[in-house]
Amino acid sequence: MPTLDFSKETSDYIIKTLQTLVNIPSPSGFTKKAMDFVKGEAERFGYACEMSKKGGLIITVEGRQDDETIGLSAHVDTLGAMVRSVNSDGTLQFTMVGGYTMHSVEGSYCKIHTRDNKVYTGTILIKSSSVHSYDDARTMERTEKNMVVRIDEIVNSKEDVLSLGINNGDYISFDAEFEYTEKGFIKSRHLDDKASVAVLLGVLKEMSENKLVPDRRTKILISNYEEGGFGASWIPEDITEFIAVDMGVIGDDLNGSEYKVSICAKDSSGPYDYELTGRLISLAKENNIDYVVDIFPHYGSDVSAALQGGNNIKGALIGQGVHSSHGMERTHIRGIENTYKLIKAYLDLKKNSGIYV
Repeated sequence: MPTLDFSKETSDYIIKTLQTLVNIPSPSGFTKKAMDFVKGEAERFGYACEMSKKGGLIITVEGRQDDETIGLSAHVDTLGAMVRSVNSDGTLQFTMVGGYTMHSVEGSYCKIHTRDNKVYTGTILIKSSSVHSYDDARTMERTEKNMVVRIDEIVNSKEDVLSLGINNGDYISFDAEFEYTEKGFIKSRHLDDKASVAVLLGVLKEMSENKLVPDRRTKILISNYEEGGFGASWIPEDITEFIAVDMGVIGDDLNGSEYKVSICAKDSSGPYDYELTGRLISLAKENNIDYVVDIFPHYGSDVSAALQGGNNIKGALIGQGVHSSHGMERTHIRGIENTYKLIKAYLDLKKNSGIYV
């Protein structure tokens, strides 16, 4: 097996790619620009791409064997919101896209994306937004009905807002606030799951530049409705085993760490395949990859969706640990590195034998 070293060039590429990705708005179902970016990178590395009917991306990498196809997935869709209604004072009511707490988005900067491609900036606020003005500013319940978007436009009425082209059903994206620190921490919204998308692109870059080929034909699915729960409910029928590369949960009594790759044995959908999960654990041990095995009690993945969709596959789940997931998230370059190495070990990469160009 070729070295699993994680070069500075690869690290720099993944970080740069991640920074670009998290700053491309892509709440579930509103992912075309992000998907176009990922597709462009994969094609730049020489890999064939096709789009599913619901807007997901399938990247095909030919293997040394063509009698079996394995799959990897990551999702480019993120948490976000959608305009529910326009208030008489010129603010917006919104409905959630994905699952998060209102505390985690209160005070966040956001963008409103209209159906005719206009973009406006705004801020997510509680209705009683100032302790100087409202007796219940501290105690008002943080629920959808009590939250609004304040638009950065001179608007004082519903009519003013409608005249901008903003209307019900327009998407709202949350600004990422990306930062990469000197100590190797990556702070940003949308690390779930754009960190894993960047890792997979880093693997493709490494394979392309060093003419490395996986043992089996590999299809990488980049899904666009994972936060809605049905991202990979359909997958190509030739896939026999399928690994979601997502994020590792940190907290409570769990083992997860920002510095390690998590291998999930069970989440809210049930246990993952025993044999495939065991194989990933063995690969991590054999290659001195820093890992943990964990349970994710409040979690579902693209593999969960694929199994629930009736696909006849073995499924597993891995990913770098992410602190404060679905909030102001953080991981570390060491967690990225260990996830990258486990993917490479699983693919069993070897030098090109002339099968793949």
